[in-house]
Amino acid sequence: MTKLLSLLTPILFSCAPLAAAENAPVPSKSMSTPPKLEKATFGAGCFWGVEYQYAKIPGVLSAVCGYAGGKIDNPTYEDVCSHTSGHAEVIEVTFDPAKVTYKTLTEYFFRMHNPTQVNRQGPDVGDQYRSVIFTHSPEQQKVAEAVKAALTAAKVYGQPIATQIESAPRFWAAEQYHQHHYQLRGTKPYCHLVPFAEEK
Repeated sequence: MTKLLSLLTPILFSCAPLAAAENAPVPSKSMSTPPKLEKATFGAGCFWGVEYQYAKIPGVLSAVCGYAGGKIDNPTYEDVCSHTSGHAEVIEVTFDPAKVTYKTLTEYFFRMHNPTQVNRQGPDVGDQYRSVIFTHSPEQQKVAEAVKAALTAAKVYGQPIATQIESAPRFWAAEQYHQHHYQLRGTKPYCHLVPFAEEK
């Protein structure tokens, strides 16, 4: 009997901590909740300069040059420049709304180009250069329309604002050589872009 107890004792004592561990509460892990990111799409003329400006705004995680609002799938730059596809040159912005609001991004949009010009920006002429906001939700639609209405009421521009506000269609990323055009070449924008105040 003594010999049997001596053999069972290690087993009994080894199981006790295991049973206790199974019933013990699981310690909570300190995990940060990933931010809820949103997208915004803006067309303000040549997308090189628009991407350059949005990429610098704190809270913007990415700004991608692309095409939206046209009639064909997988448009190329040549398709868009032919003025037959109906696409606009746009930027798809991914941002953290906890760091920058959609309203702020929309206000930047109106600051960086001339929204009274129709199908052009400066020397760039064609429907692909139209001023357009493609909204991704009813909330974005309301904000964009409110910002436009406020600027109109304040008579900020000498002419009516031509910016179109529409629900976001499918976005097609532009060719790789269009992405980060100015940053990769180490030059400042030389197209129509209206610089932010700190760059003037």
